[in-house]
Formats: sequence, C-alpha cells, structure tokens
Amino acid sequence: MTQATTRRWTASDGVELAWRELGEGRVVILLHGLFSDAAMNWINFGHAERIAAEGFRVIMPDLRAHGLSGKPQEASFYSKGILARDLRELVAHLGLTDLDLGGFSLGSRTVVEAVGEGMRPRKAVLGGTGLRGLRQWNRRKTFFLEAIDKFETARRGDPHWLSIQFMKTMKVDRVAAAHLLESFTAAPDEWLAAFSMPTLVVCGSEDEDNGPAGGLAEALPDARFEEVPGTHMSSVTKPELGEAIARFLAQ
Repeated sequence: MTQATTRRWTASDGVELAWRELGEGRVVILLHGLFSDAAMNWINFGHAERIAAEGFRVIMPDLRAHGLSGKPQEASFYSKGILARDLRELVAHLGLTDLDLGGFSLGSRTVVEAVGEGMRPRKAVLGGTGLRGLRQWNRRKTFFLEAIDKFETARRGDPHWLSIQFMKTMKVDRVAAAHLLESFTAAPDEWLAAFSMPTLVVCGSEDEDNGPAGGLAEALPDARFEEVPGTHMSSVTKPELGEAIARFLAQ
C-alpha cells in the first residue's frame, strides 16, 4: 500500500487542521463520516489508492473534532456550517480552482452544504446518505447526542451500541463531537437543486441509516445511484466502494 502524506494548516479561527494526501493528477477531495477520520474511511481499506490509480491527487481532510485535526472544547469553535467553511478555506489554502468532491455520511452532508452554498466541483460523490438523513438532521443529531450521553452506560442490544463502540475505537472527543453535531441544520431543497454537476450516490445494500439512497439520486438534477455491499458501517470496508467512486470519477 502506498503511504499517504500528512499535512497541516490553520483555519481562520486559529484551529489547526490536518489532511492526508495520496497520488498525483486531478484533485478530488474526500470527506469522512462522523466519529471516523480520513485513514479509517479512505485509506485503510484501499479506496484512496484505488482512486489515485486513475490519475487523481486524493486529498482527505480530517474534519474538525476528528482524527489528527484540532478538537477545541469551546462551543464558539463550532458555528453553524463550520465544516463547509473549513472546506472552503482548505480549497483556498491549496489554491484549487478545479476539483471533484465527495463524502461519506457526515462527509456527504458537508458536501451538500458546500455545493448548496456555491461550491461547484466538476463531479460530486455522496456516499452513505439518503434524503431522510439530509432533511431530518435533528433526528440523526439527537440519536448521536444520545449515544454520547450513554457512552458509559449502554449495553449490547441498545440501538446506540455500535456507534458507541466505534467512538471508543476511534477515541472520539465527546465534548468536541457534541458541539460539532449542533453546527448542522437540515438541508433545504435549494441545496439539492444546486447539484448541476454529475453526481454519484453510492450506498450499502443494507444501509438504511439515512433513508433510501435511491430517492436522493432521483431528487438531484444529474445523479445516478450505485449500490455496494454492506451496512452503513461495513460498506466502508468493502473494495466495491472505492471501485465505484474511482470508476465514476475516471469517466
């Protein structure tokens, strides 16, 4: 496996953020899911390497409050839309004017916000999400805030159990994560209408965490849906996810 390079930069509010980078060529930025990081979502299971093999420079930020990036404890560092703002600032920091953009789960939610607010990638990828997760954000936010609250008390069989085990694996900063969850709002229809670029909606065959992904593809102006094996958590471990993204971006 080719080793990814880790780089760091400082956001406008002084928080140090990190990104991983692999490959050369056309830029694609990939955003990971909640409680995860770039290594877990994109590198460990070969997706970044597969995409890079198609001639891409794959840039994978560790989102604020995740991975190698800063995890400030104060709520003031998590204003509404902060992850989309971090993304815009990273693009400006790197001097990028032409790129592809994708995400998984919370990363997809951030892509939708960024495009809704004016970012125009050549192609977009929305992984592990559906209309329900985008439009009913308060429902998802409440679930994860409950998981944080039950971190020490939940037992096997609790619907929050798997999320809590993943938080423990990833050594999540629960204070920072709770603040970050409050920084999102439900996605308005205008954000979805802004997806004028070709878009791939890709989701696990057993993933209903954010509602049917096929419905999201139908709601976008120029999207196609592709199913890969797995649940919301296990689909990230399957090579078919990276293969689907690489094939779409290379077309």
